[in-house]
Amino acid sequence: VESIGSPALWVGFTVFVLGMLALDLGVFHRKAHEVSVREALGWTAVWISLALVFNLGVYVWFGSERALEFLTGYVIEKALSVDNIFVFIVVFSVFAVPAKLQHRVLFWGILGALVMRAIFIVLGAALLQRFHWVIYVFGAFLVFTGIKMFFTSDHDPDIGNNPAVRWISRHMRVTKELHAQHFFVKVPDEKTGKLVNAATPLFLALVVINLADLVFAVDSVPAIFAITTDTFVVYTSNIMAILGLRALYFALAAMIDRFAYLKYALAAVLVFIGSKIFVAAFLLGGAKFPPV
Repeated sequence: VESIGSPALWVGFTVFVLGMLALDLGVFHRKAHEVSVREALGWTAVWISLALVFNLGVYVWFGSERALEFLTGYVIEKALSVDNIFVFIVVFSVFAVPAKLQHRVLFWGILGALVMRAIFIVLGAALLQRFHWVIYVFGAFLVFTGIKMFFTSDHDPDIGNNPAVRWISRHMRVTKELHAQHFFVKVPDEKTGKLVNAATPLFLALVVINLADLVFAVDSVPAIFAITTDTFVVYTSNIMAILGLRALYFALAAMIDRFAYLKYALAAVLVFIGSKIFVAAFLLGGAKFPPV
């Protein structure tokens, strides 16, 4: 495990990400509104352009090999994240979240995803640093997941029976209706009449979206470690792909039914990436397999 990122680069990249998120929510989406396909495509182009500019910087400062690793990791993470869009659609449908409030939920959902991805990457790097054989566990897991995805029939997740949703519903007050863009509101207690805190369905939607990303991270993070063990490349390529996920959702949600074979394509990607680890170890005598 290595890293081309100096402390200054790590801090600089984190500040950049936080600044872009603050600009996104505080300026461009300060008022809740329905995101049009045209606006979503525009933002998708912005996020992809930023990733390519960052990739160019990696090329200039650290060479073609690291730049290719970043680009490969970014493309793979971008492809795998498309699967999240199906879950977003189901979640917003179950909790009846109107289009104008979906960006707010996704913003905080993506922010939570960034934190969870960072934790997964740190843990993965620590494991690889201490136990190199863990990379073979990652590879086997990716192959297994890909094969399982290929043969598993499509079905919508049962959001109503989600353990987290059931736990929140038992231990917290949850309103039956939305309250504008609020995750929590004050409501009168049925017995005392005093105002008490209560969660809204918008908060439940946020919880389910974050849990869904936690599941997807189990696949995506090992997939990038199979391409490169440079923690800075792993982290930045993963985060840059996640940052554009909201815009990608609004751009593709209306036409998601056309992606009939997406599951099979993603399954093939996971099997291919997982297999590369074993090909490099046993057929190439431990030589590094090209990132593409």
